[in-house]
Amino acid sequence: MTGARLIVEGCAIAAVDPEGTEIASGHLIAQDGVVVALGEGPAPAAARDGATVIDAAGCLLTPGLVNTHHHLYQSTTRGWAPDEGLFAWLTALYPVWALIDETIEWAAARAGLASLVLSGCTTSSDHHYLFPRGAGDLFGVAVEAARSIGLRFHPARGSMDLGHSKGGLPPDEVTEELGDILAATEDAIDRFHDPSFGSMLRVAVAPCSPFSASGDLMATSAELARAMGVRLHTHLAETLDEGAYCLEHFGMRPLELMAELGWLGDDVWLAHCVHLNADEAGFLAHSGTGAAHCPSSNCRLGAGVAPVRELLDAGARVGLGVDGAASNESGDLNVELRAALLMARARGGAGAMTTREALALATIGGARCLGRADEIGSLEAGKLADLALWRLDDLGHAGIEDPVAALVLGPPRKPDTVIVGGVALVASGHLVTADEETIARDAARAAHRLHLEAGA
Repeated sequence: MTGARLIVEGCAIAAVDPEGTEIASGHLIAQDGVVVALGEGPAPAAARDGATVIDAAGCLLTPGLVNTHHHLYQSTTRGWAPDEGLFAWLTALYPVWALIDETIEWAAARAGLASLVLSGCTTSSDHHYLFPRGAGDLFGVAVEAARSIGLRFHPARGSMDLGHSKGGLPPDEVTEELGDILAATEDAIDRFHDPSFGSMLRVAVAPCSPFSASGDLMATSAELARAMGVRLHTHLAETLDEGAYCLEHFGMRPLELMAELGWLGDDVWLAHCVHLNADEAGFLAHSGTGAAHCPSSNCRLGAGVAPVRELLDAGARVGLGVDGAASNESGDLNVELRAALLMARARGGAGAMTTREALALATIGGARCLGRADEIGSLEAGKLADLALWRLDDLGHAGIEDPVAALVLGPPRKPDTVIVGGVALVASGHLVTADEETIARDAARAAHRLHLEAGA
């Protein structure tokens, strides 16, 4: 409803603001896609004239969720290597991903983005690091897919130049040359990056990992990103194998390597950070570097559980991520709140994470990682009207008096309504910007084609 007034009322509200504002039954008013007020009870009569009013009785209103790590192109390769750890899983899937083209990318990206929106996500990153020769403009296709679904998009132009022949993990045919990577990355920023307030599209620079990107690529990518004023993203400390690789090839642990290459700072967020010791958690926080916590993927691949409590206690910026659907089999962000809480408590006891902290990871924590805490991640006047409305009066949640506990600990629940900048993307639990059946059919067709071409 951009250009108009929107009122959501009659619902519980968890603002996730610095004051921890929670309202048992209240309202929110947005004008021209920006929150202008929220408070107790129904909206004032003076605000109602000409407004679109949503009666949200029985619901909880939260900020839209923020996904800080994903690989959309993997959405059509779910179920591959289901019992392998990261390195064996990657080795099995690299040849399959080498077959991706623009048609498959479109189907995969739309499927991944639709799943995200239908799980309450209003802003998502996408780490796309694999560009097979002759595959077409995969990065541009992902951007168009995001535009067609309607959420805010932070695509990260990833890269790999350290193929098997150079001591890296990926086969040479899915890597690129350094000069080509830098040129393509600069082009992606020039074509798509929009730094303005309320931007729907911001580009990051994102070489893949210490075992697939050379030191030269990491260092020059950091220089390029900072020269062009964009953020930096990569995988780090995901598995013990990665730690062993870094010690063998570089003589240092993964975080030490990042510091050596200029990859720490408040313009950087790192995916996973599972295998950090206490000193490293403090060092990461002190540097201002963010961490994208991907609990379901880390468990699916047997990587371990990130030290989220230690990171938060040290003052680190921590957000949540789905990771690629091929290492999760779910593209839903809402389930990661519960997973994050349960994994933290399994690791550190009942006090290791509260329900409010889990919600904060998925909202303001993610916004901080993406450098957008002044725009999204909480419900405050002056911030963008990116909203998720969760119905909690169904059989699975009725009787849980605390609505935040109901959302985080109750059975997974898709949102009733998702709004980005005042515009509804989901209404009555259904996607309104695209046809769900068409997206599912295209994704299934693309996945089947990959199975056939890979000889699986």
